[in-house]
Amino acid sequence: MNGVLSADWVLPIEGPPIEQGAVAIEDGRIAAVGTSAELGPGTRLEDSAIVPGFINAHSHLEYAVYAGFGDSLTDFAEWIRLHTERKHRIGWEDYVAIARLGAAECLRSGITTVGDCSFSGAAAVAIDELGLRGIAYLEVFGAEPADALEQFDELRFRAADHFNDRVLLGVSPHAPYSISPAVYRVCTELSLPLATHISESESEVRYLLDRGGAWEGIAWLVDPPRTTGTRLLADEGLLGPHVLAAHCVVVEPDEIELLAKYGVAVAHCPRSNAYVGCGIAPLRELRDAGLRVGVGTDGVSSTPSHDFFDELRAVVMMARARERRPDAMTATEALELGTLGGAQALGLDSEVGSLVPGKRADLAVVSLAGSSYLPWEDPAGAVVFGGSPDRVVATYVGGELRYERGGMDWQELTAAARSARRAMLAPPAVRPVAAPHA
Repeated sequence: MNGVLSADWVLPIEGPPIEQGAVAIEDGRIAAVGTSAELGPGTRLEDSAIVPGFINAHSHLEYAVYAGFGDSLTDFAEWIRLHTERKHRIGWEDYVAIARLGAAECLRSGITTVGDCSFSGAAAVAIDELGLRGIAYLEVFGAEPADALEQFDELRFRAADHFNDRVLLGVSPHAPYSISPAVYRVCTELSLPLATHISESESEVRYLLDRGGAWEGIAWLVDPPRTTGTRLLADEGLLGPHVLAAHCVVVEPDEIELLAKYGVAVAHCPRSNAYVGCGIAPLRELRDAGLRVGVGTDGVSSTPSHDFFDELRAVVMMARARERRPDAMTATEALELGTLGGAQALGLDSEVGSLVPGKRADLAVVSLAGSSYLPWEDPAGAVVFGGSPDRVVATYVGGELRYERGGMDWQELTAAARSARRAMLAPPAVRPVAAPHA
């Protein structure tokens, strides 16, 4: 669209909230931000706030129908074992159908950009088709560099037609317990954005240190390096600003210093960490160290939904619970982490993450009509604590309307994805658990 959107509030993030604010859009970019008196009312959105599109810094769109799988299992290793076995019961078309639903759910929650770790490549297809922006980090596993590169090439070929200036190619060596240092090295040599899972649970850290924990029988593990993932990658010279580390729940002070020293970014996933029983990440320590931190929903395998408002509320509540003080995290800070923070973590902050002239016109309109947060007192607090996917009126990516409340064919999207879920819930054939790549 070209024109002006105006609302009760505009929250630019890089600047104070603007009451009776407006955003002018031209050729897919933000032309101006100001008051509606300055820019004109254009399309007026009552009882609403205009915010930058949320940046989901760590997602797995291909897991959108995995809700409840392995709930309350006693150990993270048991959860990942079940999760790995079930996703091998379906094929490419199922992966794409699930990823499309995940992408639609993101748009419905005001998410405009994702950093997605894609085990089949289907996420790139869904991101492109549904009109999101993002990085599709293609996942690889194993100890042998040649095998990992073959996996990567296969996934890249599958989704080749869907990489463009809106959907970027990345690589995701899965985690230090499933990837050897040699594979991390060849992934780094691809000179692509790189995402990996680091210190998500005490269980995996025990395995890395001494093969402890409940990890016996998982066929795709690499030999433990006898050190933690962060220290291993630092010792191997494999950390840097191109690396996005998801989770970082179980990290010691020296590991945080290493992450900061090498400019690594962190994707903070509080609901997932809590749901799978991994703990609460040291968010204050990560931020105090100067790390770029974004917010991610993770996959619906380990979190109930792609509801980004719930995720932002969890950011606030987990930080306050860990620090035992109500000022440990404000709604304004959480909103910044979920927008500009995520953009910085993905290396996309020159283009998205805030409402600034020249940036892409990626934004969401959130209505608070009928909520207990009207009349407005604190617009950031109202959006974070009172927002929900049901309150997202519209989501724009590059000035294009990609989601409008009531305007998407959910029946078609959910029918195909639920068929894939049924296949995963069918009794499995008896066979050993294979490596988790597609």
